[in-house]
Amino acid sequence: MKGDGVNVMVADPGPQVEDKDAGATPASALFWDRRYLEGRDGWDLGKPAPPLQEFLTHHPLGPQPPGRVLVPGCGRGHEARLLAQLGFAVVGLDFSAEAIAAARQVAAPPGANLRWLQANLFDGQALAAAGLGPASLQGVVEHTCFCAIEPQQRPTYLHIVAELLVPGGWLLGLFWCHGRPAGPPYGSDPGELAGALAEAGLIQALWQPAPYGATGPQQHPRDNEWLGLWHKPPSP
Repeated sequence: MKGDGVNVMVADPGPQVEDKDAGATPASALFWDRRYLEGRDGWDLGKPAPPLQEFLTHHPLGPQPPGRVLVPGCGRGHEARLLAQLGFAVVGLDFSAEAIAAARQVAAPPGANLRWLQANLFDGQALAAAGLGPASLQGVVEHTCFCAIEPQQRPTYLHIVAELLVPGGWLLGLFWCHGRPAGPPYGSDPGELAGALAEAGLIQALWQPAPYGATGPQQHPRDNEWLGLWHKPPSP
């Protein structure tokens, strides 16, 4: 499906492999472009993450359409296409041109309201140009984006997500809370992460070890995944 001109996001995480380009860091699109070009995208399952799919399709707390939903760090767009199939209006964001190109190569579900955007989630002007301003989204689905950005950027990431949500909007996230050093993918502590989300002004509805986990394409277990749902407080 052909997308619009401006395009937006952060990056997805992958196996911890030294990049071949001097000066290319996880904060640069080049870092992630090369991973897609060279097939070093071992985080990609080739399908939506099973814990997210199960939650969205069967859990009683699963958000229901309609509503405009953002998938930051959408990569090849598996979760974005699932959300569109379920009836949401979806914006798939990634700042890697190669990721967006790969996402566009897969046909959207029939009748889907799905838009691909390439740019940086931390670029407020790019977000505004794409129509993504404060209180412009009903929901955000997080998967393999939070663990890809450098840890010092995380408070800003959570603030942006909270600002983009309408009052009463939701964040559904599958977070990789491993304890290994360095990254990407960078690890998290479940308790500290829950606290950071509360500091961003979001109210926890669910936070638990993720059921229905999957193994990656190289049969690496997806260990220490946590599934959570948060809501932005409604207007007074």
